[in-house]
Amino acid sequence: MKKEKKDKILVTGCAGFIGMHLCEKLFELGYCVIGIDNLNDYYDVNLKKKRLSILQNKSSFTFIKTDISNMNDLENVFKMHNPNKVVNLAAQAGVRYSLINPHSYMESNILGFMNILECCRHYDVEGLVYASSSSVYGGNKKIPFSELDNVDSPVSIYAASKKANELMAHSYNHLFGIRSTGLRFFTVYGPWGRPDMAMYIFANKILKNEPIEVFNNGQMKRDFTFIDDIVDGIVSSIKKNYNKEIFNLGNNKSEDLMDIVSMIEKKIGKKAKVLFKPMQLGDVEKTYADIESAKQKLGYSPKTDVQEGIDKFIDWFVESSIK
Repeated sequence: MKKEKKDKILVTGCAGFIGMHLCEKLFELGYCVIGIDNLNDYYDVNLKKKRLSILQNKSSFTFIKTDISNMNDLENVFKMHNPNKVVNLAAQAGVRYSLINPHSYMESNILGFMNILECCRHYDVEGLVYASSSSVYGGNKKIPFSELDNVDSPVSIYAASKKANELMAHSYNHLFGIRSTGLRFFTVYGPWGRPDMAMYIFANKILKNEPIEVFNNGQMKRDFTFIDDIVDGIVSSIKKNYNKEIFNLGNNKSEDLMDIVSMIEKKIGKKAKVLFKPMQLGDVEKTYADIESAKQKLGYSPKTDVQEGIDKFIDWFVESSIK
């Protein structure tokens, strides 16, 4: 029986939280992966290096340290490795940091994404999957958030940059036939997660008996999505390779933030010292994903409820040397 030829996939941001987990899944499925990352210091570089060291144990993985905003370097990667598909996860992340350093979002999320599109155009890439964000929904009041909703009122530069990515991908599909799937991720968490995310911050501070800050006086709701479910959605998007789609990838349930704190307390066995704060600029009160389209077109079906996901995250956090 003839063995199926697997695609060679370029994953940008491979040393990131989602990038690492995606690469591991792709290895499991038999793909060859070219990973690129600039290993910037937005958060502890040691965490990125530890993720990367796990990936570099695989013979089917090639790592290149470069920045997607550097067009010459990026072109050289495409010329040398000829990827069939591209998954763009490289981006300057974080809503709050976009208030402090907005230029970094333009360089990575706008210029970098333009470079990705140009390389896809000129090097015969069969399909692009790229990270968007639930942040594009801004302060929308209609719940749950649907891909059909208007998203023309972003409340942060980060959100605006992700909306711009969707528009850029649309243009390149129209002009040059670049097949693309945009994925609006909803509050992703799990082992090897980012230190700037609420789940990580809460666990770290509760373990250290330090106070945690909870914004909007605790009146916050988030659709927390476990990393394994997100990866399943990305892999399906790679395989389906739709012409031009945007999907929500969430857990399809909006959790009260104070309930999340209680679950973390229960797992750790310590009470949190909570400092209630007003709403922060650029933040939103509630997120909640309508995932019907992803279910129908991607076969997406999140399997990890938030208590199980928190237990897995805390187990990793306590056992890891990263604090």
